Amino acid sequence: MRECEYSQISTRSSTPMETPYKSRTPKRKKWEAFPGRNKFYCDGRIMMAKQTGVFYLTLVLILVTCGLFFTFDCQFLAQELSPIIPVIGGALFLFVLGTLLRTSFSDPGVLPRATPDEAADLERQIDVANGSTGYRPPPRTKEVVINGQTVKLKYCFTCKIFRPPRASHCSLCDNCVERFDHHCPWVGNCVGRRNYRFFYMFILSLSFLTIFIFAFVITHIILRKSHCMGISYNAEYCDLFCQCQE
Repeated sequence: MRECEYSQISTRSSTPMETPYKSRTPKRKKWEAFPGRNKFYCDGRIMMAKQTGVFYLTLVLILVTCGLFFTFDCQFLAQELSPIIPVIGGALFLFVLGTLLRTSFSDPGVLPRATPDEAADLERQIDVANGSTGYRPPPRTKEVVINGQTVKLKYCFTCKIFRPPRASHCSLCDNCVERFDHHCPWVGNCVGRRNYRFFYMFILSLSFLTIFIFAFVITHIILRKSHCMGISYNAEYCDLFCQCQE
C-alpha cells in the first residue's frame, strides 16, 4: 500500500505549485524581431533606415541656413520693411522641419513577411496545383481578378509573399513597401504609401522656404547697399554745403 501511494505521488511530472518557479522567457515585441534592416527608437515608435548619415546632413543644412538668415537678415528686414517677414520665415521653417521628421520617422508602408508556416502552406498549395510532390519554388507571378480585371502579382523570394500592385522590395531596407516610390537618402527612409504625402509637403515647403530666404537675402543686400550709398551721398552734400557757407 505504501509503495502504491509512493508510486502515485512520484509519477506526477509537475504540479500547479511548480509552474510559478519555471523560468519564463519574456515575449519579444514585433519591432525587436523585425527581419529588415531598419533602426527603431523610442520603443519602436520611430522607424528609420540603416544608413542615416545623409539625413543628418539634410537636417544640419536646414538648421544652419535658417539660423544664419534669422540671425543676420531678419532683424534688418523687420526694421526696414515689415515685422511679418520673420514670422512667415519661422512658420515655414517649423513646417519644413515637421514634415521632414514625419517623413523620416514614420513607417513608409512595410508589408509584413510571411511566417514559416504561411510560406510552407503556400509552397504546398503550389505543389498540389502542379501535381508534384518534390520542392519547387513558387512562380514569379500570379494572376488574380479584382473588380473584373486581371491583375498580376509578383512574388518576393525574400519576404515569401505575393506583392500587391505598385509594391516593390527595397534593397537597402530589405523590406517590401506598399506603393513604393523610391528610397530617399536625404530623408533617411523609403517613400511609400504611409509617408508619401508628408514627403510631398516637405519638398513643396522646402522649395518655398528656399525661394523665400533667397529673395529676402537679395533684398537685404540691395537695401544695405542703397542705404550705404545714401549715407555717403548725404555726407558729401553736407561737406559741399559747409564749404559754400564759408
